[in-house]
Amino acid sequence: MSNNVKIAVAMSGGVDSSVAALLATKDNKNALGVTMSVFEGSAKQDSIDAAAVAKQLGFEHVTLDLSEEFRKTVMRYFADSYIAGETPNPCVFCNKAIKFGVLFDRVNALGCDIIATGHYARTKKDASGRVLLERAVFAEKDQSYVLWQLSQKQLASARFPLGGYTKPQVREIAAEYGFASSDRPDSQDICFVPDGNYRRFIEEFTGRIFPEGDFVGTDGKMWGRHNGLIGYTVGQRKGLGISAPAPLYVIRKNVEENRVYLGAHEELFSRRVELRDINLIAVERLDAPLRVTAKTRYSQKESAATLTQTGESTAVLEFDEPQRAVTCGQSAVFFSGDTVVGGGIIV
Repeated sequence: MSNNVKIAVAMSGGVDSSVAALLATKDNKNALGVTMSVFEGSAKQDSIDAAAVAKQLGFEHVTLDLSEEFRKTVMRYFADSYIAGETPNPCVFCNKAIKFGVLFDRVNALGCDIIATGHYARTKKDASGRVLLERAVFAEKDQSYVLWQLSQKQLASARFPLGGYTKPQVREIAAEYGFASSDRPDSQDICFVPDGNYRRFIEEFTGRIFPEGDFVGTDGKMWGRHNGLIGYTVGQRKGLGISAPAPLYVIRKNVEENRVYLGAHEELFSRRVELRDINLIAVERLDAPLRVTAKTRYSQKESAATLTQTGESTAVLEFDEPQRAVTCGQSAVFFSGDTVVGGGIIV
C-alpha cells in the first residue's frame, strides 16, 4: 500500500483489531488508530488498550464519540425491531450505519482514505471492477455474514487484514508482539446488552412496559399468559412457564393480537423465505433464479437454495430442505462458493 494513502484502523483494544492494526500498517505508518465510544463507559478501557497498541506500532490514536449516532440508529433499530415482533441482528446494521458509515465519514474528514477492521472476511475485485465480499479462510471465525449490507462504495474503502489468518495464528502474532489482549476471550454478547437481558434494555430504552398476552396453540388451544411479546423469539422452548403433555415451541408472534403462538417442533420448519431490503454484492441484480447456498442466522451452516429477485429490494429463497426456526428480522445471506452474493432481511 502506498504511503500516500492514509489508513484508519478501527481498534477496540481486543486481539483481532490489534493484530489487524499491525498487519494493515506494516508497510505504511501513515495511519490513524480510532476507537469508537458508542455508549456510556463503552470505550474507556478499550481506548487505553488501543492507544497502547497504536503507540507501540508507531501511529496516532484517537477516540471518537459516536454515542448519539449509535443511540439513534443501532439501539433504536434494535428496540423498534423487537417491538414490531422481529428478532434483529444489530451487528449487521451497525457495520453498515456506524463502522463503515458514520465512523468512516469521520475518519475520511481526518484525511483517511480507507478503513481497516478486525473482521474475518476478504474482498477482491472481479474483472469488471466490482468489489466482491468473500468468506475468511478460517471458516470457524468467518464474519462475512455480518457484512452483507455493505455497499460497493463501503467495500471499496474497507480492508480486512485477518481474512487469510486463523484465530490461533492471530493470537500467536499478538503474543509475539506482547499485546495485552493476546489471551483475552472473545466477546459473545451484543455490546450494549452485555448481560443478555434484552427485555430490560428495551424497557429502559423506550420507557415502555410491555403487557401480558395469550399463549395460543396453532390449533387455537389456549395455553396461558405470556409476560410481554418482546421476551420471546421463534424456536424458543425454555422459559415459557407453561405445562403441556409434549414440548411446545414459539412458532410465531402477532403484535396486533399481542399473542405468542405455540406449536410442535415440526411446525418450525419452512422452505420458502421472503426477504426485504436486499443488498446484492456480487451482481447488480438477478435477472433469473440463481442457485446458491444460504443461511438464515449467523451460527447456522448454509443449505442449498434457489434465490429469485422479486422486486427492486425484495427476493425469495426456496430451500431444497426445510429450515428450522426461520425468524422475522434476522438476516438471510446467500453465497456462491466463497463469494457473498448478497443478503436480505427475513419478512
